[in-house]
Amino acid sequence: MTSESFFANAPRDLAPDADCPCGRDKAYGDCCGRYIDQRDVPPTAEACMRSRYTAYVLRNGDHLFRTWSPKTRPQTIDLENINWSGLEIKATRLGGVLDATGQVEFIAHWLLEDGHQADLHEVSDFEKRGNRWVYVSGEHHFHNAG
Repeated sequence: MTSESFFANAPRDLAPDADCPCGRDKAYGDCCGRYIDQRDVPPTAEACMRSRYTAYVLRNGDHLFRTWSPKTRPQTIDLENINWSGLEIKATRLGGVLDATGQVEFIAHWLLEDGHQADLHEVSDFEKRGNRWVYVSGEHHFHNAG
């Protein structure tokens, strides 16, 4: 399987000086953009999680493919009607530069087509493969605030 068929929608572009969607107070090019553009690799599980959220916002299947464990990666993802609107990192466990595994607890917000907000609350498991962090799996719950 290649990343070309992984994400069914065309990716969106974001200017390097735009605010990074991951919620950090940094420009996209200095934050998640450097990972998505493959100029660097995320040094921690949290940085990987933030870059994956940003890849979902931008519909960048290449980055999601690269940062998803081949053991658990689906064949395709289709997020045509999802408008991601924010990310909150609630907690991290391990996942540092010297760790081999880590967890990131987060809440991702999106707007439904009817204008109501919904949330994904997840505890994600990450592992290092070849010195790169990858998403393995997560325990998640969806909440509709509308």
